[in-house]
Amino acid sequence: MRSVFLFASAICGLSGVAMGAFGAHGLKAVLSDEMLQVYKTAVDYQMWHALGLGMIALIQMQTSDVVILKWAGWMMLIGVILFSGSLYLLAILEMKWLGIITPLGGVCFILSWLMLAVFAFQPGNQE
Repeated sequence: MRSVFLFASAICGLSGVAMGAFGAHGLKAVLSDEMLQVYKTAVDYQMWHALGLGMIALIQMQTSDVVILKWAGWMMLIGVILFSGSLYLLAILEMKWLGIITPLGGVCFILSWLMLAVFAFQPGNQE
């Protein structure tokens, strides 16, 4: 496999489009407006972070094996699973307790972007 994060980016993008279409066409008549908005938030964050994973994969292909970049990728992928996954389940199953998992995914997103910023700011990564 060329890149775990490029693969993850593609799978997140693919499933994000599928989940978005399912929400727009299959769930529109089933979910309340509030839960449909929760579902849409899950799709939005999944798609943005699919692009983020792709960016990390492309940067990783251009640099040597940098640990902080790997951690950024893993944190972003875990964030998609925890954040978007918990919101999908919360919206569809209306299991309110899943809402406590969502912020953990958000923290993973924040950490991944912070790690990417630290990587970008490190000496030797500048032109």
